[in-house]
Parts: sequence; C-alpha cells; structure tokens
Amino acid sequence: MKLLADIHQAAEMIGGFISGRTFHEYSNDPLLRSAVERQFEIIGEALNRLARQDAATAARVGDYRQIIAFRNVLIHAYNAVDDRLVWEAAQEKLPLLRRNVKALLDEQGAAS
Repeated sequence: MKLLADIHQAAEMIGGFISGRTFHEYSNDPLLRSAVERQFEIIGEALNRLARQDAATAARVGDYRQIIAFRNVLIHAYNAVDDRLVWEAAQEKLPLLRRNVKALLDEQGAAS
C-alpha cells in the first residue's frame, strides 16, 4: 500500500537525518529541524489518510492517533513546537514505528 510505503520512507529519512547527531546539533540547525518536522508531517498525514481508507490497518500502527495529533501540532501550532519533544519522538518512538510499518509492508508483499 502506497501510504504505508510513504510512512516507511519518511521514517527512514528522519533516521538518516538524525543519525550521529546530538540534540544540541538538532536544536541549533533550522534546516535539520525543518527536514525532520516535514517528514513527521508526511507520516501523520499518511496515517490520517490510511485511517480513513483502511481503519483496520491504521489501527495496527501503534499510537497512530497520537502520531496524527503530533502532525496536527506541527502544522497548526508550529509556533509552539517543542524541539525536545520532536527529538525524543525521532529517537525513541520512530524506531518502533519503522519496524511496525515494515512488518505491515512485508505482510502485504507476502499476500500479493
């Protein structure tokens, strides 16, 4: 499914962007912050669309509602984004999301 592939690609990109970086580097690099936030926006929007198109699959993505809510904060409350929370999401939550979505993609590939 294209939406799952988009989520996985965006998550992989974030992983690449932050690899070997520190929070200090992240918080002081507006280009890096923008890139990470943009990919989180894509993840959240793709999950939002997935939830509308295939609620059962979306429900298999852990914390999908929180991820969509996070996207909404990034988009609509951009002036209140806490760099520390974005960094923590990228460091702590993203690896699980990547594994989860990869497993769903693998399942779909096996079913094709």
